[in-house]
Amino acid sequence: MFNNIAGIDVHKKLLVVVVANGQSAEKMLHSRRFGTGYAGLCELREWLLQLEVREVVMESTAQYWRPVWLELEPYFKLWLAQARSNRAPGGRKSDLTDAKRLLRRFAAGELLLSFVPDPEQRSWRTLTRARLGLVREKVQLQNQIESLLEEGRIKLSSVISDLLGVSGRRILRAMARGEDDPEILAALGSKQLQCDEQTLKDALKGSMSPVHRTLLAQHLDRIELIDQQREQLSRLCAAHMQAHQAAVVRLIEVPGIGSETAQEIIAEIGPTASAFPSAPQLASWIGVCPGSNQSGGQNQSGHSAKGNRFMRRILCQAAQAAVKRRGGHLQSVFQRLIVRLGYTKAIWAIAHRLCRLIWKILHQGVQFVEYGLAINPKSVQRSVNSHLRALRRLGYIIPTSAVTRLTPQN
Repeated sequence: MFNNIAGIDVHKKLLVVVVANGQSAEKMLHSRRFGTGYAGLCELREWLLQLEVREVVMESTAQYWRPVWLELEPYFKLWLAQARSNRAPGGRKSDLTDAKRLLRRFAAGELLLSFVPDPEQRSWRTLTRARLGLVREKVQLQNQIESLLEEGRIKLSSVISDLLGVSGRRILRAMARGEDDPEILAALGSKQLQCDEQTLKDALKGSMSPVHRTLLAQHLDRIELIDQQREQLSRLCAAHMQAHQAAVVRLIEVPGIGSETAQEIIAEIGPTASAFPSAPQLASWIGVCPGSNQSGGQNQSGHSAKGNRFMRRILCQAAQAAVKRRGGHLQSVFQRLIVRLGYTKAIWAIAHRLCRLIWKILHQGVQFVEYGLAINPKSVQRSVNSHLRALRRLGYIIPTSAVTRLTPQN
């Protein structure tokens, strides 16, 4: 019975393919070059099927591996190798030798293989990462607006907490239309602003040129468009994850994790984290655990490996939010660690704990229980209810019984 394996050296316009016997990767059977267009990928697929190939390993070269993967995914067992693990030694290099080396190292188990989720989860990742791109673009626009205000000697961002809040946008829109009277602009602010009226008037005394007003109007228009697109992506993401509503609800019980963060976690590691048999393996894949570089029986470096940068961002942000919950268990752990490790390493340790906690919640289907000594149940319930309302706005159907179930236990 044939058990052939294929190695593909991926380039933008060229694919170099080597087929070898699965029992002996040193014994090359066939080699061939293919184009990366539709016709070339179809020809590659038929050629591999004729040679009765069972497994295919390829390099993760930029984004050029994706079309090859999508074409071969229904027919073969695919493996994606990190390009660094197939790096050539010093000396001569060629595409054919790269493909041969890829097969040899794959058979010897020397390659670092990447986790590629199923097509449904990949669509979730596309949505959540696109939404993240919109968030970052909005932050850039906000910084540009603040720069314009500073050039006009207007210190609005110094006296109000949210420059793009309801009051801030009303004032900015009036300024973009040409209004420059501080009293009129200050009257547009809400009475709920923390600053008094005289302070607000003083912050609005300045002058903006016509160029600044034009740019301000354009930035505000783009921010409104980004908000609309972000809302559309959030609803689409919720619709795609409707079947995993229970996992989302369990995750928002954890301090520091909101509705959007829960969706991003599920998009990155799956609704049950089934690709990771244990919590340490998940932490290692993300890169939030101490590194290992042993030599001579000693660990030479404890630096964390570069893992999934999206999950690292999520966990670090969740950790910084979780340690602010007064009386919570994670806050008490953080206060104990910050004395010895400092702020950065203590946050990193909390992110590691959150990672292991997330794996347990998703993989084993357990509920989070807060064991903080001085936790305020009403405060926790208000936070959970806020997240539940956000989920309902996105289209999730959450029964009222879920609200009482989420009340923390002392």
